[in-house]
Amino acid sequence: MQLSPGAAALEAALARACPGAAPLAVAVSGGGDSLALLLAAAARAEASGPPVAAVTVDHGLRPEAADEARSVAAICARLGVPHSTLVWQGWDGRGNLQDAARRARMRLIADWALARGIGRVALAHTRDDQAETLLMRLARGAGVDGLAAMAPERQALGVTWLRPFLDIPRADLRAFLTERGQTWADDPSNDDPRFDRVRVRQALALLAPLGIGAEGLAATAARLGAARTALDACTAEAAARIAVEEAGDVVLDEAARAALPAEIGRRLLLGALAWVSGADYPPRAEALAATLARLETAPRTTLQGCLLVRKAGRLRIGREPAAVVGLSAPLDALWDGRWRLAGPATGGEEVRALGEAGLALCPDWRATGLPRSSLLASPAVWRGGALVAAPLAGRGTDWSATVNRPFRTRLLSH
Repeated sequence: MQLSPGAAALEAALARACPGAAPLAVAVSGGGDSLALLLAAAARAEASGPPVAAVTVDHGLRPEAADEARSVAAICARLGVPHSTLVWQGWDGRGNLQDAARRARMRLIADWALARGIGRVALAHTRDDQAETLLMRLARGAGVDGLAAMAPERQALGVTWLRPFLDIPRADLRAFLTERGQTWADDPSNDDPRFDRVRVRQALALLAPLGIGAEGLAATAARLGAARTALDACTAEAAARIAVEEAGDVVLDEAARAALPAEIGRRLLLGALAWVSGADYPPRAEALAATLARLETAPRTTLQGCLLVRKAGRLRIGREPAAVVGLSAPLDALWDGRWRLAGPATGGEEVRALGEAGLALCPDWRATGLPRSSLLASPAVWRGGALVAAPLAGRGTDWSATVNRPFRTRLLSH
């Protein structure tokens, strides 16, 4: 069948962003953008493209959401695409609703995909979303990172997230659906002025007569994205020269860090904090500045679940012991988001922080050369109340503790 220009553009975008034959998941809400992604991906699969599965998240916030999920399921059945609906019930009425829903949605989808052996998930963000995001972040005083374009590919939660339609206007997706005779649901929150994105969308219409439109703003975001990539590369190069990864800590040469351009030094610190803490967002600029000011007069301070210790010309950024008290994980899972332990398990083991009680059972810990505070926050293997192994503290030589991803890779992963 001859493809229309709109359908051909969507198919070409999918082929560029999602090459190969590996299975592909698509996140489908029932709105126009995600339904266009679903139909285009299903058509590609039918034409010998990668197999497709669809997933819908019902956030449980609107009574219509369950009906919309059932509608998506019916469309998928017609297309021959396997479909799952995931339900989120975690909203406690506090904080930023849209941000909490977005994070929960990503976690649910990632877990669902990984359980099915699917390593990549396509999202239906468009050129319009790029422009709206830039304006929202501009209003918050964001710098290069915040204003940079959403990446077409990103690694997070063990999954590759793909955005094949970032260069395509939302109107083209709706035209594609109309051409296919496919209706879609509009989420009422898309017209609710309580939400920043809705107000920004309305502002874009007012800015159009000034020549400020989605296409130009998306191009600006892309240029800022290129600048961010260059800054990341410079930061990674600086890390290779002046940063040492030691037992899950990052140790910086303070004099060398001070000699870096201010932005590179700042990014290096933020990268270390993010890698050690696993936090989704960096600390605010004011909090970072206040922390560095404290270090001018005090040898140690804390920030974002990290302990920063200045000693003998070095700045060590490690996990704050108090931040991991009570944190546990099965032996076959990551502990604190990054540690994996392996050894001669016999059953019933779990990973917890070594802590004061565990360190007291490691008489040779000083021989490791690691600071006491780092060992207190280090991973250990426990069976009930009994310490089985503490690899970083010198107990249990047949056990190992490794970080799942090197520090420098964190500096290059947006």
